[in-house]
Amino acid sequence: MRGATGLAILLLSGCSWVPHSSPTQKQVHNYTKSSKNTKALDYKLLTMTPEIADILSSEITPKISTLVTSNLRQSRNDHIGAGDVLGITIFELGNGLFSSSDKTAPTSDGAAVGGSAPHISSQNLPPTQVEGDGTIMVPYVGRMNVLGKTPSQVAAVIQEHLKGKSQDPQVMVRIQNDIGNTVIVSGEIIHPGRVVLSLADEHLSDVIAIAGGAKYPPTDSQVELVRNGKIGATDLATLENHPEEDIRADPGDRIHVIYQPRTFTAFGAVGQTQARNEVQFGTAKLTLAGALARIGGPADSRADGNAVYLIRYENEMVCKRLGVPIKPGMDSAPVVYEIDMLNPTQYFLAQRIPMKDHDSILIADAATDSIFKINMIVGALFGQAASMAAVAAR
Repeated sequence: MRGATGLAILLLSGCSWVPHSSPTQKQVHNYTKSSKNTKALDYKLLTMTPEIADILSSEITPKISTLVTSNLRQSRNDHIGAGDVLGITIFELGNGLFSSSDKTAPTSDGAAVGGSAPHISSQNLPPTQVEGDGTIMVPYVGRMNVLGKTPSQVAAVIQEHLKGKSQDPQVMVRIQNDIGNTVIVSGEIIHPGRVVLSLADEHLSDVIAIAGGAKYPPTDSQVELVRNGKIGATDLATLENHPEEDIRADPGDRIHVIYQPRTFTAFGAVGQTQARNEVQFGTAKLTLAGALARIGGPADSRADGNAVYLIRYENEMVCKRLGVPIKPGMDSAPVVYEIDMLNPTQYFLAQRIPMKDHDSILIADAATDSIFKINMIVGALFGQAASMAAVAAR
């Protein structure tokens, strides 16, 4: 009788000393309502519903494509910018202003006509760098602004100024060292540096490829674009798989590639034994259902399938739609979503919810698991006692 009483007391008090891998659903709910939660983070516990799933699935992350100001963009990759070095060649009929070296102009059949054939002189001016204010200095023309003009436009202006000073002048202008039509690529790239854009209108992924490509897999390579003081970011896999995000590079863009493998953490009664609780996404898009599958889902023997929790910080926009208050001076709030994986409807909702970097998944222990563990311990104790008694009886 005493043994039975002792066993009953042990079972009733067992929950307080039996080891757990995570709290039970009841403990999560009790702590949410306690003053300890209010004093700490004051997180909100929300039961997953179709309405909440709609809000989470419709959240729009900042896209690189939002940095495009117009869909009617014309290529400007041949326009002259500050720092460019121009090569200017001037052709003149006869002895001209810039050169006395003559070349006999052939006739239509390729032969020179006696000594009376017209002579063409040409001269390459010294390399001319465009100054910070966008101007250059050309002899017999003066200082002229070339910023934003094409080489042919600059040639036409120079030619017009030389008329009356030179006999039938012809001008050719080319960009010898292109600085203005370049982008800077940095970070985890094989060949970081300056990439010159061409009239082919290279896209962001093209520029990264020209620079040798990313050092790490596309899903782990975060691409950050700085344009006109604004920043957009996405992973390289998205650029490769979604052409609408792979926008054309503009002169002056700065592209920074960061090695940033996205991960989530898993705790509690997970079905798969892992050496690490941190799990990489391994794909451009990962849903909550996919994340649960990666960790083996709830463990059959220990987990409470009714109590799976997604833990994250939500930004101000999402909190406003959820009705979750944000503390003054903060731009986010902690939110815990409770998912019932024993309800088939919740599987469909879990397939719609995108995982975010640094999310956490907690699978609660089943309340009956404590009794199961106690039975194992008591059984082991009684088994040892029986064995010792049998040995003593010998």
